[in-house]
Amino acid sequence: MIDAAWLVFMIASLVLIATPGQDMILVMSRSVAQGAAAGVVTAAGVSVGLVGHTVLATLGLGAILRTSEWLFVALKFVGAAYLIYLGVGLLRTRQSALPIGAQATRTLDRLFIDGAVSNLSNPKIAIFYFAFLPQFVAPSAQQPTVTVFVLGLAFAGLTFLIKAPVGFFAGKLSAWLRSRPGVLTWIFRASGAILVGLGVRLAFERR
Repeated sequence: MIDAAWLVFMIASLVLIATPGQDMILVMSRSVAQGAAAGVVTAAGVSVGLVGHTVLATLGLGAILRTSEWLFVALKFVGAAYLIYLGVGLLRTRQSALPIGAQATRTLDRLFIDGAVSNLSNPKIAIFYFAFLPQFVAPSAQQPTVTVFVLGLAFAGLTFLIKAPVGFFAGKLSAWLRSRPGVLTWIFRASGAILVGLGVRLAFERR
């Protein structure tokens, strides 16, 4: 039996997931660039990344990251470098190179990997999982580890349910935006600047 404060968990999770962050920016930028399917697939990658964090939190990696300074720093810089890499790619967008045609600039497999790697390489999420999930485990829970695992999977599922529609509806605007390449160029560059900013912030962020 899974003993958890489900109502409070659901409300807190939905508020946190709906708060704009690097994952939401990534989903929306891919959706605008390549359409609704790209946004939904990127959102799926983000959610799978959260499943990975669920497994790691269950195995105790969150505790290790809290106590191992070098591991935290190493993973933090990997995540920061990846965000900056994605952001620089968007900042270099030129109007002549916009994906206005039918062919996508990134395959769906690649978009899925982008979402998963962006999420998995963020050590703050690992620590967040380790700190957030146990709060909703009932003191009387007979299997607290299993409960944490189930809560983590639920959070990942809720993430997809929130971010996938955002990607889908943003993608529906892509045709309108593609007919206005100047606007689309600056949206790409603005998204890139935000991702670079998030990467730099992550690189210099302390515990």
